[in-house]
Formats: sequence, structure tokens, C-alpha cells
Amino acid sequence: MNWILWASLSAVFAALTAIFAKVGVDSIDSDLATLVRTAVVFALLVPFVLLTGKWANPFALPLRALSFLALSALATGASWLCYFRALQAGPASGVAPIDKLSVVLVAMFAFAFLGERPAPLAWLGIGLVGAGVVVLGVAASRGGA
Repeated sequence: MNWILWASLSAVFAALTAIFAKVGVDSIDSDLATLVRTAVVFALLVPFVLLTGKWANPFALPLRALSFLALSALATGASWLCYFRALQAGPASGVAPIDKLSVVLVAMFAFAFLGERPAPLAWLGIGLVGAGVVVLGVAASRGGA
């Protein structure tokens, strides 16, 4: 159950991210806003990792782990740049749900590349999330978000 708590907190903080970012990109370039956000995350994580005794030499880590973490970082950076540009141009109530299409994509990628096999009920939920994203996207595109 521990992972459910952490995932729930992640959802709360992701929701706050959208609201805070929408206000933050109101008067500055979205790319600069992404850089500021990244710098703040870095500044917070360095002391956290050091103070909790979790520091390890990154260059001593396995090459496979470093490679995939680097790919993850590139994907995160691209996601953040796109997310902030979308927030600058559109309503947070429209951007955030479309961003959550990632839920569907993660399930599909995990199926294809990681061999995960969600139960039929899980696939139903994934499909409903996808349908909800489509409905919210259409509503937002028509000014209903």
C-alpha cells in the first residue's frame, strides 16, 4: 500500500504544479519558466539527497541505469517544455487532463516493452481514462474547459 500513498501524493503535487505553473508562465517565456522550475528542483534535491545519506557517485552506477536515467531526463525535459508552452497558450483545466493521456501511454508502453499485463478491469479503467481525455480535450478546444 505504500506505493499508493506516494502515487496519491504525486497526483496532488502534479495538480498543484499545473495551477502554480499557469500563474508563473503568465508574464515570462515558457522555456525560461521551465529552466527556473528545473533549477529549483535541482536546488531542493541536492541537499535532500546529501542530508538523507543517499549520495553515491553517479559515475560508479551501472551504465544501463545511467543510460535509462539520462533518457528519462531527456523525456522529462521535453515533457516540461511542452507542458509549459501548452499552459501558456491554453487553460490549465484543458492542458492538465490531456497531459494525463500519459496514463494510457504508460500502460501501452509497459505492455509492449516491459511485459506488463494489466487485468481486464485495469484495461477498462485505462480505456475510460483515454475516453475522458478525449472528452475533456474536445470540451477545451470548444472553449468549455
